[in-house]
Amino acid sequence: MPELTCLHTTVASRLPAAIAERAFCQRIARLAVRSLYAELVLYPKPGLVSLVDNGSHADMTAVTFLRSMFALRRYFLKITHAGMRDAPFHTLKRLGIDAEARMLRATAGINTHRGAIFCLGMLCAAIGRCHASGAALTAGRVHAMLLEGWGRELGAHSVAPGMQSNGARARSAYAASGAREEGARGFPSVFHIGLPALRRTLDAGRGMREARIDALFALMAHISDTNVYHRGGPDGASRVRRQARAFVARGGTASPDWEARALACHRSFVAGRLSPGGAADLLGAACLLQAVTVD
Repeated sequence: MPELTCLHTTVASRLPAAIAERAFCQRIARLAVRSLYAELVLYPKPGLVSLVDNGSHADMTAVTFLRSMFALRRYFLKITHAGMRDAPFHTLKRLGIDAEARMLRATAGINTHRGAIFCLGMLCAAIGRCHASGAALTAGRVHAMLLEGWGRELGAHSVAPGMQSNGARARSAYAASGAREEGARGFPSVFHIGLPALRRTLDAGRGMREARIDALFALMAHISDTNVYHRGGPDGASRVRRQARAFVARGGTASPDWEARALACHRSFVAGRLSPGGAADLLGAACLLQAVTVD
């Protein structure tokens, strides 16, 4: 039976590649979840949920976030694999919609990671596509793969009508940008603000906690966060950017009193019910890139 022998040999030869591919996707999925966990446990983190307190939120706790992360594990694996296969955007979008449904079931309807599902999911797909091409996993190459693969569709997705989320309402009311606008441009704040801030702090000899704090404040100072606009309007958004820029201007975590100033900012945001959730999502994405890329 030469045909069967040939088929058996062909299948056997493909097994090592399939095993390696799955192992890669599993690794990226683990790193994506760990990046979300790194964002959750960071403290002091102005207005945001942590293991220490609930920040400006009365409807969610750290446990809510942990349940959400648990529900998203297979999503990150699947979307990395889809990226390796150069799947069309509508396939990635369907994976994201399904992941959001699982998140909401796990959290009893609370939106913990909608922005992260979009942002980290697309980055996982781009990382998968980059790996499949044989290119080195550098931040610049991942960014290029994201835009080359799905840039046009991301741009169209950013202006899709009919969105009813809090972020969509904030965009309409205040002309504020958010995760969709970031996505339309390939998440430039992750690549050009968050990740460089992380690396500068690490290169200066400070630790990962300090690096993540510096990245978060750099992102808060830079982006127009629809989460903040939804809760605090233009005045709240201006307050967040002003306080974040002041923290960065004082040297961030290079300043001896950085922790006290970050904690004061946290208390101020809680008092004003401000929560820069968009910056938190982008921080998680920067953490993922820091863990995955080689440059």
